[in-house]
Amino acid sequence: MTPGSGERGAVPCGELGPPLPGAGEWPAPVLDVFQLVSVRLPRSPRQDVEAEEPCLVLGYISPSPKCVAFGSQGEYVAAVRDFYLSVYFFKKKATSRRGFDDEKKYTYTCLHWHHDLVMDLAFSATGGSLLSGGRESVLVEWRDAAEKTKEFLPRLGATIEHISVSPAGDLLCTSHSDNKITIIHRNLEASAVIQGLVRDSSILTGLMIDPRTKALVLNGKPGHLQFYSLQSDKQLYNLDIVQQEYINDYGLVQIELTKAAFGCFGAWLATVEQRQEKEGELELQMKLWTYNKKTQGFVLNTKVSMPHEDHITALCFCNAEKSESPTLVTASRDGRFKVWVLADDSDIYREAVGWTCDFVGSYHKYQATNCCFSEDGSLLAVSFEETVTIWESEAWELRCTFCQRAGHVRHLCFGRLTCSKYLLGATENGTLCCWNLLSCALEWSTKLNITVMEPDPRSENVAAVSRSSGGSDLFVFKPSEPRPLYVQRNICSEEVRWGVFVPRDVPNAFTSEALQWLNRSQFYFLTASQLLAEESLPTTPFYFILGRHRQQRGEQADGASESELVQLPLTENVPAISELLHTPAHVLPSAAFLCSMFVNSLLLATEARSAEEMPDDVAMEEEEESDSSEEEGDATEKAQHADHTDAGDDLQQQLSQLAKCQEKELRKLRRVDYSWVTAP
Repeated sequence: MTPGSGERGAVPCGELGPPLPGAGEWPAPVLDVFQLVSVRLPRSPRQDVEAEEPCLVLGYISPSPKCVAFGSQGEYVAAVRDFYLSVYFFKKKATSRRGFDDEKKYTYTCLHWHHDLVMDLAFSATGGSLLSGGRESVLVEWRDAAEKTKEFLPRLGATIEHISVSPAGDLLCTSHSDNKITIIHRNLEASAVIQGLVRDSSILTGLMIDPRTKALVLNGKPGHLQFYSLQSDKQLYNLDIVQQEYINDYGLVQIELTKAAFGCFGAWLATVEQRQEKEGELELQMKLWTYNKKTQGFVLNTKVSMPHEDHITALCFCNAEKSESPTLVTASRDGRFKVWVLADDSDIYREAVGWTCDFVGSYHKYQATNCCFSEDGSLLAVSFEETVTIWESEAWELRCTFCQRAGHVRHLCFGRLTCSKYLLGATENGTLCCWNLLSCALEWSTKLNITVMEPDPRSENVAAVSRSSGGSDLFVFKPSEPRPLYVQRNICSEEVRWGVFVPRDVPNAFTSEALQWLNRSQFYFLTASQLLAEESLPTTPFYFILGRHRQQRGEQADGASESELVQLPLTENVPAISELLHTPAHVLPSAAFLCSMFVNSLLLATEARSAEEMPDDVAMEEEEESDSSEEEGDATEKAQHADHTDAGDDLQQQLSQLAKCQEKELRKLRRVDYSWVTAP
């Protein structure tokens, strides 16, 4: 928006054509054209308005928003592309262009220090210094445009994407690619850091919950695990796993943190890191960390180099309450799974414990893809491609196998509590199987393309996310019952990559049978762009908007009946705007998705107020206008009868049971046209 003008700018893209009137000549032929146009919007309370034809402002601009800026309270707009500067003056309706491609006509200075891409530039408030930053994570200040007087603020942690200077010039601000903002004093000393949830380019460890802090744990900065509090919506700390200085160099193969798991109720943490520059040159390390109560953090206990000959595909702890000693299992593409136990590692100098390999298992040299323990720790399930094997943990003996020939098993989990006799497995070919461990037979199976399957640690429920043509669908069920307890179609349009149940400190008391699975835990899931909470549908203000909208959209897409899709109950007497402002940002859907529905939910009239709730002066006016209102109401009803037959029939049935004052109020509301609110 141009400030104070009531016009909107847009940048449509198309093929290069002849210059439009007032646009001037193109500096050079290009394959893509980005134009800045202005559209004057008429003032109207309607949602859809008819605007005038767009007026071309600038015809040769960069696709980056950083290269377009308004100046002098919206009197002009400037845009830069390549070596050309274009300025459009709104009052004069004139354009000024200048090219800087001829070095002989202009005096310039070349400043060199950055060896990688420079992301942003900013002048100081006085104009005497230039600030630059980029992928090196270093803020550079060039004083008096001279290389000899430059100063640095290094090790800012991540790529600098934006630089801003306060109007007074005493503070600087940098935003970074790891969702962080750094406040810097004018003397280039960091003052404060505002850190959000770090989104790494690839979340390889999945989503985990720290049993001690209840924090969400996942990949953070390169080589780190981040501990993020969902309750306070802030990062607690980062744990450096790789313990090496990160070098931001394009093409350099970095060490990746690929696996992590908590064990013994947060007393132990296992991590796997790998680096592979060429095929056959795999560098693999497994580290086991113990929690130190004095430092309130994890300390490295054991480091194992090359625990397997190939990539580790899964690892899990035995978290049984009556377990005698900590036990860890790793599965690998080398066709083996290994059992690691905690043993005495004392010597003459100190008393210590360390981890050692206790057992190695395999099955016909197939690749091991998944592993998990039963709730009591007596059984271990390991999947080898299409076959699931069951091992007794006391002597590590193979007890039985399951094979469905439905593709490689990519998800595996035991049932809990009353469903502990069941084992669930999801294959890459879109089959979900449930086996009965007592009868060693298939209990039931269904066709679902499962991308995420997570058991609830506080109940028998299991959440499974399936990928469909319309997006991702959520199913909550008990292994003992093939019919799901809860189905939510199209929870998001993107593919859900990871999910996790977060136990509640204080259980909720949802009375609806369909929502009781949320009483003890919340379900969080991660897509390619954002972290969302399924609990937001029944409890946050977005439930008022998204609950009805997704329900209607799912019914239209799938033709499902009310029994197939759960109707979420509306909760009243909760201020939507207040809740909107207090909801953590990491669970919010995009603003474009919420805007129209949020406005509609505020404008729709749901019920009429009684005479007791109305002010006295309004009630007196209604009594004085009762006769005329009834006459006009009858005429209006006849005129609109053809368009509102169904609504009129429903209203007449309600009017027969209402008091006279309520009937007058409803007749008045009936004459108001709200069709513009529900227009697509």
